Amino acid sequence: MTYSMQVAGLERQLPLCRVADDLYIAAFILFGDAELTVACAAELLKRVPADSYDYMLTAEAKSIPLIHEMARQSGAKRYFVARKSTKVYMTDPIHVSVHSITTQRQQELYLGAEECSLIRGKRILVVDDVISTGDSLKAMEALVTEAGGIITGRVAVLAEGKSLEREDLTYLAPLPVFNADGTVKK
Repeated sequence: MTYSMQVAGLERQLPLCRVADDLYIAAFILFGDAELTVACAAELLKRVPADSYDYMLTAEAKSIPLIHEMARQSGAKRYFVARKSTKVYMTDPIHVSVHSITTQRQQELYLGAEECSLIRGKRILVVDDVISTGDSLKAMEALVTEAGGIITGRVAVLAEGKSLEREDLTYLAPLPVFNADGTVKK
């Protein structure tokens, strides 16, 4: 089963993936789709004033191509990626826990001291590919807050579920959730 959707002027067929017996989601993957990544980055940048943030931040890993392309197109010299585990080069990392709908388990997100020192006092735009439950977004916001940064915006390519009702989220297109038979869940 697939779901056909248009985003950033492009059409894609998204495979439906089981989350629970009565809940399926459409898998939106930017990895390997350079055309879609470039188009989505351009459209998101049109919707966010360049002077509204100092840095962008995302969580590892599906949004990395998107934030990289947004940085490239906007001329940003730096962006931040909240990592899913500590790395040997990270000194004094801070972390938060998040339950991810796509991995269906508890995960940790980390930022090192170097990133935290650059974020402190700065305006941060949080970037994601799909916002569903909002839990990953909350975790990224908690990291930014703990590092001393100020959240000035939240952007995603797609929003699904309750995230469609958020007034503090800028997104390009809605993404429905599905029943086991592939029909859109009401």
